[in-house]
Amino acid sequence: MIEILSSAALATVQDLGRTGSLRWGVGTSGAMDNLALAAGNLLLGNELGAAAVEVPVFPFKVRFAENCAFALTGADCAARLDDQPLLPWWVHQARAGQVLTLGLPQGGAQRGSRAVLCVAGGIDVPEVLGSRSTQLRGAFGGHEGRALRRGHVLRAAATGSTCRTGFGLVPPALALPLQRDGVAAVRVLPAAEYMAFEPASRDAFWAGEWKITPQSDRYGYRLEGEPLRPIAPMELRSHGIVPGVIQVPHNGQPIIQMRDAQPSGGYPKFGTVIEADMWRLGQAPIGSRVRFVEATWDEALDALDEVRAWLDKVARMVALHRGAPVAAARA
Repeated sequence: MIEILSSAALATVQDLGRTGSLRWGVGTSGAMDNLALAAGNLLLGNELGAAAVEVPVFPFKVRFAENCAFALTGADCAARLDDQPLLPWWVHQARAGQVLTLGLPQGGAQRGSRAVLCVAGGIDVPEVLGSRSTQLRGAFGGHEGRALRRGHVLRAAATGSTCRTGFGLVPPALALPLQRDGVAAVRVLPAAEYMAFEPASRDAFWAGEWKITPQSDRYGYRLEGEPLRPIAPMELRSHGIVPGVIQVPHNGQPIIQMRDAQPSGGYPKFGTVIEADMWRLGQAPIGSRVRFVEATWDEALDALDEVRAWLDKVARMVALHRGAPVAAARA
């Protein structure tokens, strides 16, 4: 078991998300950085989508009530186990009573903004609609449907476990870099109402930098930049949307739907961040800037293959380290 020692850290239990429930008006939720969660689970020999703790606000502390193997992925947070510094993207072993502390992310925007704490066997909370992910707006899933607070206790599915330590990964931000002019970038497919915007606005979207404003969260990233102007006013009926969709409200400042996005909305759809790059966006810090790169459907599929190939490489490396059969990984 692990005991939360921090208050108001907005940490939540997340897995790879709640699929198949959009028809009931239930969003996907899930880890903002699915690669960090999947890789951490692979390092520990867990199921790829085992639940973990996602931490977006620091410092953050937990106490291990029992011996437990764990892995830290996502943002490099200058972690310490008691007084011992820990490597990020690495397998570690905690003894009962030890305290894990995560500090402020190191290295700026390129090092990420969210840490993922995976434990052996995964975090053991009840499944709701096939997922253990926390849905904050609906107040279900995870630990009592809410953010973790001081005194909450989470059970690890493999308490008392040990794990071979001394190995880790090159983070995907380094293994799969994507920047434009030194600024973090994500690839975008033009969406249904793209051509309904002025040509100058379409050009500005691709050419400019966009600031992620403080009004951003797991529901959506509100951006600030050159306003996107439609050729003529648009009034749309509410329609289905998914994480990654870029909508443009009346003020012209885009909103990117994130993991806790509601499943419907009526703003025009300018574009969609490709699935393979959502983890990059999930690690972009509030206040940082991002650029958009226009992609084709084939390029989006190739990018997804690249991500899956990286996960397969991780699975092979871990299997070789453990002396276990190699199996493909899919997130």
